Amino acid sequence: MLEWLVALCFVILVVLIWPGFKYFNTESQSDALHQGLGISQLAKIDKTGRCVSEQEGSHGAQTGDEKKRAVALICKPSALANYLLKHCRTFSNYSPCVGWTWRAGALLQSVYEACCPYDSPVQFVRDNLQLSDEGLVALDWAVPTYQKRRRTSSHSTSPVLLIIPNSFGKITRNLLKLCETALSHGYLPAVFNRRSHNGTPLTTLKLQQFGDPADLREAVRYIRHRQPAGKLYAVSESTGSGLLLSYLGECGSSSYVTAAVCLSPIFRCQSWFENALCWPLQWALALYQKICLSRYKTVLGETIQTDTLFSSCSLRDLEEALFCQTIAPPGTSSSCNTSATWDVYWERNEPLRDVDEVAIPVLSVCAQDDPIRGDAHSTIPLELFETNPHFFLLLTDHGGHCGFSTQSEGSHAGASGSVGPVAAPSSGMGSRQISWSHKALLEFFRATTDFFAAEERTKQLAAKRRGLGGGAAGRTFRNRSGSTCKRVPECSHNIHAIYNWQRSYTR
Repeated sequence: MLEWLVALCFVILVVLIWPGFKYFNTESQSDALHQGLGISQLAKIDKTGRCVSEQEGSHGAQTGDEKKRAVALICKPSALANYLLKHCRTFSNYSPCVGWTWRAGALLQSVYEACCPYDSPVQFVRDNLQLSDEGLVALDWAVPTYQKRRRTSSHSTSPVLLIIPNSFGKITRNLLKLCETALSHGYLPAVFNRRSHNGTPLTTLKLQQFGDPADLREAVRYIRHRQPAGKLYAVSESTGSGLLLSYLGECGSSSYVTAAVCLSPIFRCQSWFENALCWPLQWALALYQKICLSRYKTVLGETIQTDTLFSSCSLRDLEEALFCQTIAPPGTSSSCNTSATWDVYWERNEPLRDVDEVAIPVLSVCAQDDPIRGDAHSTIPLELFETNPHFFLLLTDHGGHCGFSTQSEGSHAGASGSVGPVAAPSSGMGSRQISWSHKALLEFFRATTDFFAAEERTKQLAAKRRGLGGGAAGRTFRNRSGSTCKRVPECSHNIHAIYNWQRSYTR
């Protein structure tokens, strides 16, 4: 009871003082970040060779009290980077909320997007997938509520958007809005649910480790089997980015994914579990995870020290109890216990462990004032974006954690949270304000697809002129699309043997 009172007092204190605190510290924090990054205010390619996009032009006449720069694209100069700078207008059109409003507070808008309910015009149709070890994961396919036909034809050429929620399995307001936006733009959104998450039955004594992509790999192969004609894109939210980056790194050019976006990702996950979050947020996340696991307390007791698990008060203690302090199976000696130390566990699960093998364009959308990730200087690996041509960082001054509230939202939002109409192709759904981060990722997908298509046409034309045929053209951007790659990963399975009516069923 005392913990609840302390948490309530903390929330009230934050609500009262946070917007004003952010208002008076906005200028200094932004300038400090700019100086720390060494980014030129006007140049597209700075002195370090990084490609930078900033708000300029019509915004260049802003007064000194207004923001000099709201967003920057940081990446290694390349043909694709130049194409993105030219065709992704949303990248340089971000107007965050500032002043005395709760939407200007990084923590408040982060909590709002994560916890507040959302009246979404989207329903989900679930596919439960039985994996090679008899475990279950689920794919929730988003469809409009008015649609009578609940299944999509396997001959559909619509692109599939694979959405990976945070590692705690929470379906947030931001994720529901993303499904709605993706549907209105012609995508087929599918939400990946890990073992035991969001009502997925736990049929084995194995839970998915933080960065283990084995289950996701089988789910992706099922999607390719079900929708072979559509391109596959991937979006991850918050700590779910650890799973997506691990998958892209392990599978390399055989990921089947055309392009990917990470919204407010956590890059250095071991240090984040150890000391990134303040204790009220740690306590709240740990409590949510323990509530979700409590229904499996009896069966988990066979392999996990449940007393330690449910008495944990921090995310590190919880993760250690789940994966680093297992109990030896009955009938075996204690020497057979496969418990791993904390450092060894993260050697196998750190998201950036195989980052050099990623072979598709990956956009990370981050905010400097993210209260969940922590300080931008120590938590964002800028060297990765400066040296790897496949990684792009869209860094904003404000936005919180998966929030990115804009001035238009703050001035037009009503009681229901919806605003004026935004043009969207093939909508058929209620018109609502589209989040800036969602606009950015959709533009990124469109631009990368158009870039690869134009590059392919140029290559084929050049080959025809030489009379060598399309196959003799020189190498272009690495892995234009994972769906065209022929190399099969070493750990792949026979998809027809796994996904049949005996091993994959629909609820």
